[in-house]
Amino acid sequence: MTHRSLTPPAAAAVVLTAMASVLVAHQPAQAAADRIRLGSASDVSRSMWNGPAFTMNGAGGIVTASMSRAVDEIRGGTGSLDVVVLAGSAPTSGSRTPECDTITGLPGVNSCTTWTLTTAGDGDNSQMNTDVRNAEFVYFAGGDQCRYAAWKGTALETSVEAVVAKGGGSGGGSAGHHINSPIVYDACNGSVTSAEALANPYDRYVSFTTGMFTWANYGAVINDSHFVTRDRMGRTMSFLARAVKDGLAPGGSAWGVGVEEGGGSLFLDRNGMATQYGKDAYVVLADHQPEQAVERKPLTYSGFKIWRLTPGSTFDFRNRPTCGYYLRSVTNGVTDANLYNGTPVTDCGTQGGGSTVAESEPNDTRDTADDATALASPGTLTGSMKSTSDRDYFKVSAAAGQTVSVNCAVPTAYDADVYWLDANGGTLTRSVNDGAGTDESLSFTRTASGTGTYYLDVEAYSGSGTAAYSCTLTRS
Repeated sequence: MTHRSLTPPAAAAVVLTAMASVLVAHQPAQAAADRIRLGSASDVSRSMWNGPAFTMNGAGGIVTASMSRAVDEIRGGTGSLDVVVLAGSAPTSGSRTPECDTITGLPGVNSCTTWTLTTAGDGDNSQMNTDVRNAEFVYFAGGDQCRYAAWKGTALETSVEAVVAKGGGSGGGSAGHHINSPIVYDACNGSVTSAEALANPYDRYVSFTTGMFTWANYGAVINDSHFVTRDRMGRTMSFLARAVKDGLAPGGSAWGVGVEEGGGSLFLDRNGMATQYGKDAYVVLADHQPEQAVERKPLTYSGFKIWRLTPGSTFDFRNRPTCGYYLRSVTNGVTDANLYNGTPVTDCGTQGGGSTVAESEPNDTRDTADDATALASPGTLTGSMKSTSDRDYFKVSAAAGQTVSVNCAVPTAYDADVYWLDANGGTLTRSVNDGAGTDESLSFTRTASGTGTYYLDVEAYSGSGTAAYSCTLTRS
């Protein structure tokens, strides 16, 4: 019998086919969606729930204080509810249900079901979606928020929204904290450090997913986790500048919520009031366009407003405060010192008849003026000329025969002029001294009867910067 050898092309084809067979044979099979249920095998049936309520944790684990509060508020203090935990991968050691192990021990919990979903397609798993819709709280475990962002547009997204809509709740830790904000830093291209994000806000590692979950009172927010320990203030600043520059946040302002690990948890109730548990959190506001946010250039942004939330403190996300913050800036990728501590520009406890009112952009017109009508006498008005065309308006009042005087200390970074305007915007008097750092002062007396409305207009004449001016207002 004669054996005919293969020609070189045919031989190569056989080798490639054999190699492909080996690769297929050794390719690991994709794990199927996995379900483990603890507690009751039957779901609670109830027509009304008292949420929504949310928990935003700085690390992946459950914070019992905030989770217990969420459970109590959703069930109204009576009866019990069901919880689903969603994970993008199984724990590498220890219990396969670490979150549910804690949750099932809390009063008012009927069951806790852990679903481990490893593909985007698992978001359409029918049994999982049934469990989610029958639950009253959905907790996203720590892990990889890019896996969670891949569930956008699946049935799971709609199911979680249905839980919140019926008065349930949502939450998560670490990656699960990220996915619960309307603008998600998804890390799909890799994780970015503060130094990298500040050096280039358009670094390839900075990517976002938007339009997945937008919870009531929590709009225009970017969440971040492990905040102080991993020094993430800088990258949150860069994220916010990007969100404003790229129009990701409605209204031209973007808010960061950074929660510290080690037990930090921000609880948000149905009215938008947040309470901090365990460790500190930070709320960071970018309320104007960055001075520089372009590809391959370092970030420059003046005047981020930062609120530090210590355990037990509150923050009203429905009526977001215009007081209680300190200011920090970034210049050519370098941040101001002491990012995580600062003296507030104003004390919220003194607003409404207090001693200081700080500007809150936008306040560039009489219609958007900061309200200083309840400012005590003497009182202080503060702000900064953020650009060479910036104008800051403050609304004030004067009674019949009352003289209102203002003395403004202007920093050396710019030259600012001040004007007293009547209710229609007409100029009553002005102070326009020349030179950067030159102080301005003026006064007027109301001769008409009753109480009238007036406006103090502080205008940039030349220069700009984040250094604050301070205007002392007195009535006599």
